[in-house]
Amino acid sequence: MSKPYKIPESVLVVIHTADLDVLLIERADMPGFWQSVTGSKESLDEPLIETAKREVREETGIRIVEATSKSLDYSPGFDMSGNIRCVPLMNLRAWQLSNVYEIYPVWRHRYAPGVAKNAEHVFSLLVPRTIAITLAPREHVDYLWLPYREAADKCFSPSNAEAILQLPRHAGQAVD
Repeated sequence: MSKPYKIPESVLVVIHTADLDVLLIERADMPGFWQSVTGSKESLDEPLIETAKREVREETGIRIVEATSKSLDYSPGFDMSGNIRCVPLMNLRAWQLSNVYEIYPVWRHRYAPGVAKNAEHVFSLLVPRTIAITLAPREHVDYLWLPYREAADKCFSPSNAEAILQLPRHAGQAVD
């Protein structure tokens, strides 16, 4: 059975700390290509927020959960080893910003014939700096934290770099 074509609608999730350090992950299929979390919708009716939560979990191991006063009390959740593994849903912000870009030729075979553009919806996720990162080894081979300007410089994707540069405004912080 052949794999279904990817839907040309995706999310970009800029994961960051309160100090605006940004998590970048290195692609397994393109060594030296660093990016934020990205991924396509699994179905046409999948809400973008669900796509963002799923992609963050799949690519970094971070779970985004609905916080209640009984479950998380709006603080990070820990696993049995004491590692922070989840953050409250309120830390995930939809920017109401979409980028439409040309799909890189190297990845066009994943889409239906004739599909050349993708609509990417931008989110940010505030996490504690000590959150545990578990990469999906088939997708990513390394990660690092960088101050947001350095992270933008390291990204291979122009839309990803631009989103990172907009992070202070969307995180409610003044730019120096």
